[in-house]
Amino acid sequence: MTDPHAIQPSELDQLPDRDPEETAEWQASLDAVTKAAGPHRAAYLMRRTLERAEGAGIALPKLLETDYVNSIPTSAEPAVPGDETLEQRITAWNRWNAAAMVTRGSKYGVGGHIATFASAAWLYETGFNHFFKGKEADGSGDQLYIQGHASPGIYARAFLDGRLNEEQLDNFRREAGGNGLPSYPHPRRLPWLWEFPTVSMGLGPLSAIYQARFNRYLANRGIKDTAGSHVWAFLGDGEMDEPESTAALALAAREELDNLTFVINCNLQRLDGPVRANFKIVQELEAQFRGAGWNVVKTLWGTAWDELFRLDTTGALVRRLRQVPDAQIQTYQTRDAAYIRQDFFGGDPALVEMAKLLSDDKILECFHLSRGGHEARKVFAAYKAAVEHKGAPTVILAQTVKGHTLGEGFASKNANHQMKKLSVDEFKNMRDLLELPIKDSDFVDGVVPYGHPGADSPEVRYLQERRAALGGPAPARRVHPVAPLPAPAEKAFASFDKGSGSQNVATTMAFVRLVKDLVRDKETGKRWVPIVPDEARTFGMESLFPSLGIYSPKGQTYEPVDRDQLMYYKEAQNGQILNEGITEAGSMADFIAASTSYSTHGEAMIPFYIFYSMFGWQRTADQMWQLGDQLGRGFLVGATAGRTTLTGEGLQHADGHSPVIAATNPAALSYDPAFAYEVAAIVKDGLRRMYGEAAPGEDQNVFYYLTVYNEPMPQPAKPSVDGIDEGIVKGLYRFNTAESAGITPPANAPRIQLLGSGTAIHWALKAQQLLAEEWGVAADVWSATSWSELRRDALEADEALLRGEERVPFVRQALQGADGPVLAVSDYMRQVPDQIAQWVEQDWSSLGADGFGLSDTREAARRHFGVDAESIVVAALAQLAKRGEVKATAVKEAREKYGL
Repeated sequence: MTDPHAIQPSELDQLPDRDPEETAEWQASLDAVTKAAGPHRAAYLMRRTLERAEGAGIALPKLLETDYVNSIPTSAEPAVPGDETLEQRITAWNRWNAAAMVTRGSKYGVGGHIATFASAAWLYETGFNHFFKGKEADGSGDQLYIQGHASPGIYARAFLDGRLNEEQLDNFRREAGGNGLPSYPHPRRLPWLWEFPTVSMGLGPLSAIYQARFNRYLANRGIKDTAGSHVWAFLGDGEMDEPESTAALALAAREELDNLTFVINCNLQRLDGPVRANFKIVQELEAQFRGAGWNVVKTLWGTAWDELFRLDTTGALVRRLRQVPDAQIQTYQTRDAAYIRQDFFGGDPALVEMAKLLSDDKILECFHLSRGGHEARKVFAAYKAAVEHKGAPTVILAQTVKGHTLGEGFASKNANHQMKKLSVDEFKNMRDLLELPIKDSDFVDGVVPYGHPGADSPEVRYLQERRAALGGPAPARRVHPVAPLPAPAEKAFASFDKGSGSQNVATTMAFVRLVKDLVRDKETGKRWVPIVPDEARTFGMESLFPSLGIYSPKGQTYEPVDRDQLMYYKEAQNGQILNEGITEAGSMADFIAASTSYSTHGEAMIPFYIFYSMFGWQRTADQMWQLGDQLGRGFLVGATAGRTTLTGEGLQHADGHSPVIAATNPAALSYDPAFAYEVAAIVKDGLRRMYGEAAPGEDQNVFYYLTVYNEPMPQPAKPSVDGIDEGIVKGLYRFNTAESAGITPPANAPRIQLLGSGTAIHWALKAQQLLAEEWGVAADVWSATSWSELRRDALEADEALLRGEERVPFVRQALQGADGPVLAVSDYMRQVPDQIAQWVEQDWSSLGADGFGLSDTREAARRHFGVDAESIVVAALAQLAKRGEVKATAVKEAREKYGL
């Protein structure tokens, strides 16, 4: 059988050999070593030779895996500064209180996780005591992405620090009373503590990479010196199976983000069992990260293993560690010394002899307790190596035991992720193991007590002194007192009020034109962050390339192929545009980092992320939820929107439902503007609300979603109607009446109200003409800029009514006195306009593009879905016929006339 890893003849032909005789000598030496000392010795020498070559900078492919041992040998570990004894005590208190908090809450059935923090306690404590910079010193501090299931341990430390009290711990996962703690890191629920939501697995690592990248973006653009900020992402080995977890590894290495460290807690367990039962997750992750260009630090074994490695003179121990699958390592954690002697040591004569030199206690200490992630000295060495490494991000693979110190009932058990409490006896055993001064009498009525050494104890003083030295408490979220951004010049918005005359302009182009004007503003122009996933030319944004530049930390190291053109492809180290390639998830991570810069760095940035509307909410709605949790601000723009506007693109490109998904997000203000002046009015209001002087009671921590279209149409002038700006922002205004449209209906003509949003208003306007000219019906046309904002306002009115307050929903106010029934139409499924049906007093009906999209012309697609002007006419006549205002035969006549 051919060795798939061997260099094939075709490859050799392309590698000229200047000295074949010397090559033959090297190959003969390898053969001799293999024959005399065995293949393991030959492999050892080859690995060491490759490592030496790599260290010398010789251009060779990197080793993707190293031995299953610590990257930093014991002899090279630096001493841990500070008081290790006190740190041990602090960690013990945190372990206790984290377990007590979840156990006490279990009587309410609210759940909680104990085992994750138990495995990761030292990973956090070492960082808090020696590495994580706070936000009260110069700069922005470090950004900490805490593993969601470890939150009880973070709360426990905040309790020890005096930032939380017992009542708050007792209200873990019980927030309705107003003094509770959210289950996981949720900034919207606990905004002074949590900075980044992370428990939707996979989003933390992706966001951390783009946050580190955005830190460099701010620095390279001269907006904020972020050199002192380091991004730390704490992750689980099971979490790394999420596609988003590893989606941007190459980006982090390519841009040399040495301001980023991943700490992966390799306790070898996911929620239901082993992460890699028959394989080795550490080795897999090492290969993946090294292959992507990361610096990898493995922290696997504790100091108890030092004796075993010293006894391993043949390499048999290291070979055996590479062979044993993870599920068996987990099994050793629960078995006695005899089993381990037989199963681990028994298959190799050299290991059998080694085991004879080891006591049972020594074997159990190594296999039950001693992991690199459980020792401050090992973790400190790994963190120090990470922050000192230059030119690449670092991942630390720290091996731990899930449920460590919680007792035999928890440690390494498959079910420990679902185990929510310890018994009193288990707590007492834990107390004895941790050597905590908690008396049996402290367990009143079987309730486990919280433990605290006292506000003036050596532990608390030490903890607070260490945090003070590092710049204040952590984790912490700060909203820096910054002045509202000045409003851009009115000219940028007012230019759309006069319309486009005879020129056809799509609303996508209107939005891009507006942004081009806004980025020129002397006060706020530099704060715009245009984000696009490799579709800038589709959206007409290429004119921004030479003026703003595309961000690249390397600048432009080549001559672009279109350099002689006016709109050439310009990359720059201080470029303003983030053109991310084909990654909506990466673009959303960019947006989240930029949209929360007002808090993270005290620098308000104005991101707009423009994307194919079909590939925004549908693909990355989880990140939009993350954005809302993280209190982000900015503009999401779903371009080429609608189910029927993308001619020829077909089913997977035809968006008929993004406003439905957007309506599920409480932080999203969703708009479907029809005209350029509406786009301008909405953006103007968004800038005021999110970045300027918000009105009393307005939540600034929102983001706007605008759907814009690629269908060029004449843009009308802004009507001179009282309250039109309020109507645009609140979601509805009357664009015209039959009379103001120049239509003279017969006296006492039946009347209907046509509500349209986005591009659908053009079909409504054509239907208005047909109804008057061919059927003698007067129709008024309304622009429904936001169905979801109308619904939000109506829901708030309903809530006010339950409190005894009289309040009329805006949609009812706007339509008050409007004659006839209401017919609503949009380029989305009927569910979109139907959001407001229950608050409309008039008879209601709607049309929409329900079902899958299809490839055809716009006209054919609209006829297929029954939303074109003729279909609107038939639906309008049907409504009026029900009321007896037109003859029933008119409906049939219209269907036949229009070929429906």
